[in-house]
Amino acid sequence: MLSPRLRAVVDALPLSAGMRVLEVGCGPGAAAREVVRRVGDGFVLAIDRSERAINQALTGSADEVASGRLELRAVAVEDLVLDPEVERFDLAFAVRVGALDGRHPGLQQKALDRLADALKPSGRLFVDTGDPLTEVPLRPRP
Repeated sequence: MLSPRLRAVVDALPLSAGMRVLEVGCGPGAAAREVVRRVGDGFVLAIDRSERAINQALTGSADEVASGRLELRAVAVEDLVLDPEVERFDLAFAVRVGALDGRHPGLQQKALDRLADALKPSGRLFVDTGDPLTEVPLRPRP
């Protein structure tokens, strides 16, 4: 079940069937599970720097993980590196992530660079600094 705040965030995302979505700072996984539901045969990678949060998300997301439509990974956004053969993402979003919402400005550029590498050239990043989201421009990608 989503809180009203998370529901507003997920409702604001321009999701469509078949999308590949990256959630940064997934916590216990409620938004990731809802995004999985909304992208149909798409795929969601949900990351969080907290191993505890990932364990909670795994506990609540067994069906989605077993279906192959959700992967959960314990990694900080500024340390995220995808294997070169992994298909890049259409969209990324973050809620209450200090490296992206201004609370930890020293990490912000590294986090943005990692996300630019993880997204397709047409990929879009949304952060909860607006009402409810702000689209954040990324450096041009080849």
